[in-house]
Amino acid sequence: MSMISYQVESFGRPLAQVVRGLPKPQGTEVVLQVGSCGVCHSDVHLHDGYFDLGNDVKLNMTRTLEPPRTLGHEIAGTVVAVGPDARDLSIGDRRVVFPWIGCGSCALCESGNEHLCNSPQALGIHRDGGFASHSLIPHPRYLVDYGSLAEEQACTYACSGLTAYSALKKLIPMSPQDPLLIIGAGGVGLSGIRLARQMFGIAPIVVEVDRSKWDIAREAGAADVIDPGAEGASKSLMKATGGVAAAVDFVGAAASFSFGFNALRKAGKLICVGLFGGATQIVPAMVSMKSVSVMGSYVGSLQEMRELMAIAAQGSLPELPLTTQALSTATEALEDLRAGRIRGRTILKA
Repeated sequence: MSMISYQVESFGRPLAQVVRGLPKPQGTEVVLQVGSCGVCHSDVHLHDGYFDLGNDVKLNMTRTLEPPRTLGHEIAGTVVAVGPDARDLSIGDRRVVFPWIGCGSCALCESGNEHLCNSPQALGIHRDGGFASHSLIPHPRYLVDYGSLAEEQACTYACSGLTAYSALKKLIPMSPQDPLLIIGAGGVGLSGIRLARQMFGIAPIVVEVDRSKWDIAREAGAADVIDPGAEGASKSLMKATGGVAAAVDFVGAAASFSFGFNALRKAGKLICVGLFGGATQIVPAMVSMKSVSVMGSYVGSLQEMRELMAIAAQGSLPELPLTTQALSTATEALEDLRAGRIRGRTILKA
């Protein structure tokens, strides 16, 4: 059998189709036939070879992601081969992949935070990912049973869902009376909206500049949607809420960060998640005087993914809006996401 993948061979250029032999798993390795792979905004930045940090500063990713490399980290599929030391797994098992793999031996990894490892081995970044017909997974522990969920939905929990869940967990405790602001109604933001009601009993207020996404934000559970660029938007929000207890910025742009920070009430929390880019100023005195907290959140842990899949298995979360298309259109999917033409998530299918 052969394996087809779409790889970054040159940053910013169309992905190259590569055909090679099916990998043979060694030790604890597992070969997964990829059924569905989500396209994430970070894939766009990795394809470009940099993250924009603002003020003409770019985070160079050309050494982190060394071509040729297969992108894709939202992976779900079927086990087709296992190494001799792979346990508790059988051919034909359907699994979603936890892609945020670490070195396995540092203090962060041993504490259960291998997604923050300083020597990461993340799929789709440091190791080949899921823009392919098959993916090689280093150990069965990174494969999570997704039960009766649709495979196309299940794959999104590996990043979109997990990132939102980990960010919202950092807000605990929250009561149903606490105003919650979610900034951005893209794939990750929609996951956050869906989870807010499940985790806290809160219908969040959503900030979204693209009015074509307002309907899906409401369908996901938003109490209201506002345009941050509208005249008086910030003042109206403060008047209506007295300031929000927490804001989660799933965009990560200069303007979105500033809007979220300024919307906080005293002792409020701002969780910054998005990686859109740009830079903004924080006035230290206002942090002190309002006693607010600003915290970053990057994807999530393996344990958090297992917790999330248990929530998803209950069937109470609204489905994420999806568009499916052929694996061969991976480059076009990246371009559509870069241009802001995607509502929800695009899923590539081999």
